[in-house]
Amino acid sequence: MKRFFFSLLILLTLNLSAQTVGVLTVTFIPVAHSPCYQGTKNVLAAWIQTSTGGFVKTKLRYAGNSTSDHLPDWAVNSGGTAFNCMSAACNKTDATTGATLSGFTIKSFTWDGKDVNGTANGATVADGSYKVTLQETWNHGTTSTTLRSYTFTKGPNEDHQTPADDADFKSIKIDWVPGGSASVDGLATDFNVDVYPNPSTGIFNVDYNQSGTLKVLDATGKLVHEELLETNAAATKSIDLSAFENGMYTIQILNGEQVSNFKIALLK
Repeated sequence: MKRFFFSLLILLTLNLSAQTVGVLTVTFIPVAHSPCYQGTKNVLAAWIQTSTGGFVKTKLRYAGNSTSDHLPDWAVNSGGTAFNCMSAACNKTDATTGATLSGFTIKSFTWDGKDVNGTANGATVADGSYKVTLQETWNHGTTSTTLRSYTFTKGPNEDHQTPADDADFKSIKIDWVPGGSASVDGLATDFNVDVYPNPSTGIFNVDYNQSGTLKVLDATGKLVHEELLETNAAATKSIDLSAFENGMYTIQILNGEQVSNFKIALLK
């Protein structure tokens, strides 16, 4: 009985400390508000938090000197103060940043499942429940700032969500897909494959050392591209997916009885 309990404790400990590699893809459209600072100007931040609100990583931050007193929740959560979202104390490691936005257009980002280490990319975080949090401010009024959080699960299973539109954000898609390195089915051989960069704005490079068939599948499993890899020497094939929509795809390499699957994120 004691041995069983000890084994169960080890399994639970391993599960609690699992750190699945993967890619989170988020897209959304901010709903237009009026009046704005000037015309349709607004500021916006998007970041990853733990389920209890702890800061993990900033992904988007758009603001300027004249709008630095906004995005208060993001500023505090990322290490700064509520009245200065332009402070160097706000952690923007791995974030896309820019000036005050001139309109309410579609936004998207990916998260590699890692936290930050000061000014460098950190380590893959433990599996579990996390939040995508969005904050937007469109003028200096006290009711002109909105904050939304969407919970997802980072782990070995895919998590696909399309939260309902609301008064501030619409067309929201949240997709967590584990993977990023090859999962190989079949007998072990000297067949080596790598795919990079991931995510990419369109061009993915496939390094390989044996001939085979390359397929690209969309998120529904539909075949969208196929070609032969014709050399048995080390080579690189570039695949241009820029004509396809943003989202998650699978690059599949077939070589005899081996199948290598790479989950990739297209983010233009």
